[in-house]
Parts: sequence; C-alpha cells; structure tokens
Amino acid sequence: MAPPPPAEPRASDLAADLTLIRQVALGSAEAMREVYARCGGRSFAIALRLLPSRADAEEVLQETFLEVWRRAREFDPSRGGLESWVTTIARTRAIDRLRTLGAAARVVEGAAHQGPPVSAVPTAPDEAAGQGESRIRVWAALAQLPPEQREVVELAYFEGLSQREIAERTGDPLGTVKTRARLALEKLGGLLDVLRPSG
Repeated sequence: MAPPPPAEPRASDLAADLTLIRQVALGSAEAMREVYARCGGRSFAIALRLLPSRADAEEVLQETFLEVWRRAREFDPSRGGLESWVTTIARTRAIDRLRTLGAAARVVEGAAHQGPPVSAVPTAPDEAAGQGESRIRVWAALAQLPPEQREVVELAYFEGLSQREIAERTGDPLGTVKTRARLALEKLGGLLDVLRPSG
C-alpha cells in the first residue's frame, strides 16, 4: 500500500522546516539526522514502488539524502514543505535509476542478440555483416566514453565484476565506481541510439 501523501504544511511548520534545513546547509549532522528521520521512510517507500529491487531503492535513498545535504540552501518553503521537497528528490532519483537500468538492459540485450560464437553455428554472410556492425557500434560508443567510465563498463561487462569488485580492483571508492557506471550507462544508451543505422 502506498504511503499517504504528507499533510499540507502550516506556516509555522514551513518556518520550522526552513530553520531545520538551514542548519543542514551549515553542516549540522544532528539536523540531517532529523530530516532523515522525518523523510527517510516515505522516500524509501517511493523508491521501492518505482524500482525493481530493494538494493536499487537503498542506493536511491542514499543518493537522495546526499543530494539533500548538497542542495539544502535551495529549499524554498514557498513551494511546499520539507517532506514534499525530499520525496520529490527521491522520486526524481528513482526515475533516473530506471533510465539507467533501461540503458544497461539495451547494452546487455544487444550483446545477447549476437548469438553463439561463429565457430559453433554457420552464419550467413548478411547475418555476419549485421553482427559485425553491432559490435562496431558498441566499440565506437565505448570509445567515446571518458577513460575512467569506459574502464568500469569493460570490467563489469567483459570480466563480470561487481561494482564492489571493480572498486577493489581500481582502488576507487565504491561510490565513485557507482557514479561512473551510472554516467557511462546513460551515455552509452544515447550513443548507441545515435550510432544505430537508419532505415
């Protein structure tokens, strides 16, 4: 069951929200914990409803409150209460994650449609040409990624490493690896669409 929408905030509540978020903007961990206590449950419920797995929802929740921390100065009480602002960020992050998952699915689907190795099944010349074009498009898209994003994609898709394993291999923080993977998949989805032959 979906959580009920937050009640319309009163002027006194909005003033309290503004005071609280200003404390967050000044770096108060205690204020941040209070925001999390108020808004975390509903934000997580939204992410769970939109995303296919709990792990994705948990990552979106983490990203949501990092964004709240970074953007605390942008909170505008004239546009609504604190809970509405935070849950809007959570919803936007969840939708972004869905798009990322869709881009990843397109890459994986493209690889899956390449079929078994040529040595296993005789391939007609026109099919072989099509497969070659698909591989060229994927490599052309990969070549346009920044080196650090390309490395994450190559380790994930060609060596089958998890994001945690990639972090261990490269020595980069796990959060950095996750960000690079997300950015790379977003770019790859767009690049593969652009590079797809017309007609």
